[in-house]
Amino acid sequence: MILGDENNNKQNKKTNGAIKPVELEAIELELDRTYEKNIRPKTFDDYIGQNSIKETLKITIEAAKKRNVQLDHILLYGPPGLGKTTLANIIANECNVSIKITSAPALERPRDIIGILMSLKEGEILFIDEIHRLNKIAEEILYPAMEDYTIDLTTGKSQTVKTMRVPVQKFTLIGATTKAGALSGPLRDRFGVIHRLEFYTNEELSRVIKRSAKILNIKINDEGADEIAKRARCTPRIANRLIKRASDWALVKGDGIITKQTASDALDALNIDKEGLDTTDRELLSLIIKNYNGGPVGVETLAVALGEDIRTVEDVVEPYLLQAGFLNRTQRGRCVTQKAYEHLGINKNKNGQMGLF
Repeated sequence: MILGDENNNKQNKKTNGAIKPVELEAIELELDRTYEKNIRPKTFDDYIGQNSIKETLKITIEAAKKRNVQLDHILLYGPPGLGKTTLANIIANECNVSIKITSAPALERPRDIIGILMSLKEGEILFIDEIHRLNKIAEEILYPAMEDYTIDLTTGKSQTVKTMRVPVQKFTLIGATTKAGALSGPLRDRFGVIHRLEFYTNEELSRVIKRSAKILNIKINDEGADEIAKRARCTPRIANRLIKRASDWALVKGDGIITKQTASDALDALNIDKEGLDTTDRELLSLIIKNYNGGPVGVETLAVALGEDIRTVEDVVEPYLLQAGFLNRTQRGRCVTQKAYEHLGINKNKNGQMGLF
C-alpha cells in the first residue's frame, strides 16, 4: 500500500466522507441565495401585490425618463419580507441601470460610504437596507450627496485642515427600513418618494406561492397554495420559505404534489398553526396572559423573558401579531386581545381569573 493512500484512507475514516459543518453552512447559504434570486420578480408585471405603489412608481420612472432627469430618491418602509429589496431591483431594471446593494450597519466608517458614493456611475442606484441604522457621520456625508451630488472631504490635520467639495455622479438612493419613525427628520425629508409596503392578502399570497412553485417546478394545487397562504403571516418571504418545507413533505410523505392536507401536515409539523403563529408567537402571548394578566408589559421585559433580542421582538414577532389582532401596543406596554385568549384556548372571566375553554 502506498503511504499517501493509507493517510487518505485514515482521513476518510475520520470524516466518513462527510462535509464539514462550516462547508455545509456555506452551501446552504448559497442555495438560499440562489433560491431567492430564481423566484424574485424582475419586472413590475411579474411583481404581485402592492398595486398602488407599483402604479405610482411606474409613473415616477416614466416621468423621469421623459424629462431626462435623475429619478428622485426613494424610501420604502414596512415590515420585513414584503419585497422592498425586490422593488429596488425592479426599479433599477425598469430604469435600465445598475444597482449597488449594501446595508447601513456595513457603513461604519466615513470611508465606507464615501467609497461607495465615489464608485457610482451616472444614473446608478444605491440601495441601503436598514437605513434607519445609519450612524450620524454617514448621514451627514449623504446629505450633500443626495441634494447636490457632492461630498465634503477633509484633508490635513489640526490647523492645516481643509475642506474640499468633490462632485459625484448623479445617482438615486433607495432606502429600505422597517422603522420609518427611527429616521432623522433631515434624512427623511431628502427622499422625494416615500412608500409604505402593506401586508399581503391571502389571495395575493396564494398567487405568489403558485408563481414560485411554477418557477421551481414544484407541483401544487389551488387548495395547497391557499393553505400555505393562510399560515404565511401575510408575508411573501415566509410563504416562499414554507413552499420548500411543504415540497419536502410532499416528496417524502406524499405523492410529490402539495395538497391542502399535505401542506397542513407539513406546517403542523413545523408548529405553525392555522393563524400562522409559530412557537415564539404563542410563547409571547402566553407569557403576557399568564405572567402579567394580559398586560400591559414592556417590550424589554418580554424580550428578556423570551430570551430574544429586543429588535427581534419588535421587528419580527410583533408586526404580524398587531396586524392579526392578537396584540395591542399602548403607551404603558403590550396587551393581548380577546382574540389571543380564544386562540390559545384560555378563558378570561370577568374577575380576571383564567381557565381553559
